[in-house]
Amino acid sequence: MPSKSRKPMKKVLSPFQKFAKIEASGGILLIVCTVVALLWANLSKESYDALWHLPVTIGFGSGDFLLQKDLLHWINDGLMAVFFFVVGLEIKREVLVGELGSARQAVLPIVAALGGMVAPAALYLVFNPGGEAHAGWGIPMATDIAFALGVLALVKSQRVPLALKVFLTAVAIVDDLGAVLVIAVFYTDDVSLTALAWGGGAFILLLVANRFGIRTRGVYAVLGIFLWLAFLKSGVHATVAGILAAFTIPLNTLINTEQFLEESRSLLTRLENAADPQTSALLTKKQQIYIQALEERCELVEPPLQRLEHTLHPLVIFLIMPIFALANAGVTLDVAALNKVITAPVFWGIFLGLFVGKPLGVAGACLVAVRLKLTMLPDKVTWRHLYGAACLAGIGFTMSLFIAGLALDDLLLTEAKMGILAASLVSAVVGLLVLRRAPLVENS
Repeated sequence: MPSKSRKPMKKVLSPFQKFAKIEASGGILLIVCTVVALLWANLSKESYDALWHLPVTIGFGSGDFLLQKDLLHWINDGLMAVFFFVVGLEIKREVLVGELGSARQAVLPIVAALGGMVAPAALYLVFNPGGEAHAGWGIPMATDIAFALGVLALVKSQRVPLALKVFLTAVAIVDDLGAVLVIAVFYTDDVSLTALAWGGGAFILLLVANRFGIRTRGVYAVLGIFLWLAFLKSGVHATVAGILAAFTIPLNTLINTEQFLEESRSLLTRLENAADPQTSALLTKKQQIYIQALEERCELVEPPLQRLEHTLHPLVIFLIMPIFALANAGVTLDVAALNKVITAPVFWGIFLGLFVGKPLGVAGACLVAVRLKLTMLPDKVTWRHLYGAACLAGIGFTMSLFIAGLALDDLLLTEAKMGILAASLVSAVVGLLVLRRAPLVENS
């Protein structure tokens, strides 16, 4: 009898290709949510504000067992803690086994990220040397990797070397780490040492769990939530807890690849031999046992950090970040407000910090490092490629909006949001135009 035709196997993507594809799609979704937020805020400001300032209470009883915040704060303090947790997982992976894992690989993105943080902050301070606006110097330091890769996806793949996407991602990850440090050190309210001590205890327990090889996700979830609650009460921004919790997630495997393949082949053979030709729809008991054994082997060979990152990354990209954009990007655009904003030092400090400071800082730092022979450009990446990526680094958006909410009051916050949105849009367009004129390359 002729054998049944099988569907061709789908193309297997590398972990980075999957990451870039998800980030690019998420970046496009962010653009849509930003447009929706702007339209909503300008067509019905009352309903927009009413929703995001709706009080939400979690807990029971009163006092320490009750948390009451408006919906906007739950998004920025709660959902964004999950965002920072995933950022922390990415940072740990890149530092231990990724592009930041070796000194030679790490030099270029680290130098680029440092230049891309210092130059925008300095340019902002030129326009805002004192007063309340001075606190916003951290706003133009950030890069939104989802937005940047989303724009990069609009360029033909023949003009974007894979190494450029890896470089831009590594720069954004170092950038995120810098932003977290800035938030922890400079954007912290009055600190409660008691709550911070409880948080420190939870963090130590997480480290102990890692040290003793505990891989049960529930243990890390319970301790991580307690760590988040402690930071929420301490005055140190709660999202920092997400980064700290991520650093404690194990990255080791309990069996190596060779052992996994050997045991899996044996189990697959047994699974095939245990098939019952009389029942094609249901599994036999033996088949169930072998399939469960295969699942166990998959968990043993896959590090918990990678499994969590794989699970949470789509949730962050397709749910948390779009919700954040909807809640934070709504700015009222009327003629009077626009006239005031475009003459405001906060607006120009952020706009020029992101649009001018970012590419100058990133590309300039790379040029100095290469000329000093500290490092070299990645494979197939030209200076035009690098400058285009440096322009895309000026898309601050998510992180910039987040820091702006911590740094400035409502009056200055509108000016900051306008600066972020304008700079991100112009940076995206310029980066896109530069890369579309880049030389063709062959990606392996």
